[in-house]
Order: sequence, then structure tokens, then C-alpha cells
Amino acid sequence: MILNVVIIAAIISAGVLQLSPKLSRSPVWRATVTPLASIIGSGFLVLAPILVYAYGSKAPLFMGVLVFGAYLFGSAIRFNITIRNGPVTFQDYIAEKLETVASWALALAFMISVTYYLNLFGAFGLSLTSFNSSANAKLLTSFIFLVILIVGYTRGFSALEKMEYAAVTIKLAIIAGLLAGLSYYCYGKVVSSALVVHPPQLTGWAAVTLAFGLIITVQGFETSRYLGDEYSAAVRVKSMQLAQLVAAAIYMIYITLFALSFEHEEFQLTETAIIDVMRIVSPILPWILVAGALAAQFSAAIADTSGSGGLIAELTKGRISPGNGYVLLVIIGLVLTWSADVFQIISYASRAFALYYTLQAAIAARMAFLLPNQRWRGCLFALLVIFGVLIVGFGDAVEV
Repeated sequence: MILNVVIIAAIISAGVLQLSPKLSRSPVWRATVTPLASIIGSGFLVLAPILVYAYGSKAPLFMGVLVFGAYLFGSAIRFNITIRNGPVTFQDYIAEKLETVASWALALAFMISVTYYLNLFGAFGLSLTSFNSSANAKLLTSFIFLVILIVGYTRGFSALEKMEYAAVTIKLAIIAGLLAGLSYYCYGKVVSSALVVHPPQLTGWAAVTLAFGLIITVQGFETSRYLGDEYSAAVRVKSMQLAQLVAAAIYMIYITLFALSFEHEEFQLTETAIIDVMRIVSPILPWILVAGALAAQFSAAIADTSGSGGLIAELTKGRISPGNGYVLLVIIGLVLTWSADVFQIISYASRAFALYYTLQAAIAARMAFLLPNQRWRGCLFALLVIFGVLIVGFGDAVEV
């Protein structure tokens, strides 16, 4: 009973904080909502079982590597935002061509990631019902694809953004409740000297390639790059940093608590494994978590759908409208939904985003070497290019 009260109190407190006028009207926070919606759209649902199963007690270390690597790639994109909008700007032919290729790579990555988010939506949406099956989950995913298409096609980004803010508010409040429940449960493990120490299941190169294949779970920060019509460059840079730092804190606390609290035998490696584990903590957490999962996937899907439609319109100079871009996204999403499983889609999306990050790092390196006193940044960005190529070439899917 006490634990349930703690969980509900944490959810209410987090929700009230986000709805406070000071926060909800802050331009920086509202700009942060879009990248944050993508970064923690799925990570808190699938990452913990995957990381703890694969890396054991080293799971927090690998989580730290993931968020740090994402932050470094984010630094390249932030550098590019600043250069393109700063007091001293100049055009470079090679950088502009790389930007075009990168934008097409991102449009494709958005399409795959929306498919990933909505497949998780379908799986979690039916997980606690008598209709829980792979086929029914795919049907629900297909239905939500059509809902987003209709809203985006008929009402555009403004309508999607309003839906997104509400969904992110619910999601962050539920995450606060989840972390409160896990903290209480882990404290009980500490008091009873029952903390868990896991041996890793993967080592060496296999462990590295799996981490490469999980980059999708910490992506989303790049959406700040494409909010130029709504927010200044300075606000976009600050919002990206804030979104990454908030998401990193959530991930690190979550993965650490999970790794210390649960044995491998207490969960199976499926996309909805977290629900079975949360039943151990509290009987109300699975229901709350499903609500959070639906909000998370919906908000993340909205963020990337909006980004994809706008990006395609920009790249085609208006020949393809954002609405028609949504149509293309839905067609690709439905094909992937009915031809691949969630873990395969995670790997595909990770490689697609890694390609985009690699190209952005290449642009940043090119521009840094052309600017005075920025060669050290150029060297850092060049190393990120090499890292990105490795992810694209060797990112692996989870095997179950």
C-alpha cells in the first residue's frame, strides 16, 4: 500500500510540475519537448531488459556509453546549427551537398523509427488484454498509423505538436512514478542485502555490435535542428542539450535500479518484458506502464512524423507537401510492420540514424577545419565520423 501511494504521488507531482504556467509557457521547455519525446520514446520500455540480459551488472556502464556517444553526435549537430545561424556564416559546396544527403538519410530514418515506435505501441496496447497476439498487435499498429496520417494530413504540425505536448507530459509523469517504485523496491533489496549481480551474456565484439545496434534508443535530439520556423538557433541548441541531459539522467537511474533489482530468470527478452518485471514491484505498475508506453510511443511517433513530413517538403522544394510525405511514411511503415519484428526494426533504425549522424559529423568536421581556431573540434568530429561508420557497418540486432 505504501509503495502504491509513493508511485501515485510521484506521478501527480511530476504532472503538476509540467503543467505549471512557468514551465509550460517556457520557450526553451516547449522546444525541448520535441527532441525529448523522441529520445525517451522507447528506451525506458525495451532498454533495461536488453542491456541487463546482455551485459549483466555492466549494463549501467554500457548505458553511459550510449548516452555519451549520443551527446557527442549531438555536439556535431549543435555546431552545425550555430555555424548556419551565427554572426559569421559562409557557404561551402561540399558541406551543402553532404547536408542534402544527410537530410534524405534522416527522412528515411524517421520513417523507420515511426514504425518502431508504433509497433511497440501495438505490442503494449494489447499486452494486458485477451487479444494479445502478434497479429492483433500489428493490426493495432496499422490502425494508429492511419490515425496519425489523417491528423497530420488534414491539420498539420500545429495539431500534432499540441497532441505531442500532452503525451510527453503524461509520459514523464509516469516515468517519475516508475522510478519512484523501482527506487523503493531497490531500497528493500539493499536493506535485505539481496542486491543482484549479473554475469554478462555477451562479451567482446558481440557486445560492441549489439551496442551499435541500440543507438536508436537514444536518438531524437536531432529534431531540434529542424525547429527553425518556431525557435531561434540559440533556443534550439539549448533545447537539444537539455533534452539529452534529462534523458541521460532518466536512463542512468532506470538502468542502474533495474540491474541491481532483478534476476535474469524474472523476465524474458521480449518487447513487453518490462511489464512482467513491474508486476513484481507493484500490481498497479503494469497498468500505469502500459499507459506510459502508449503515451511514449504516440508522442515519439508524432515527433518523427512531423519531422519527416517537413523534411521531405524542404528537400523537394515543396513538390511533395508534408501531407504527402506522411502518406509515404505510412506506406513504408506498414510494409515494415508486416515484414519484420521489433528487434529487426530497431537495428534498421539504428543504422539509418547512425548514417545521418555520420554525415552530420562529416559536415561539422569540414566546417571546423575551414574556420580559424576550430581545428581541435574538426579532429573530434572526424573521430565521430569513423565511429559512425562502424555503427552503420556493424550494428547488430537483438537475438531472442
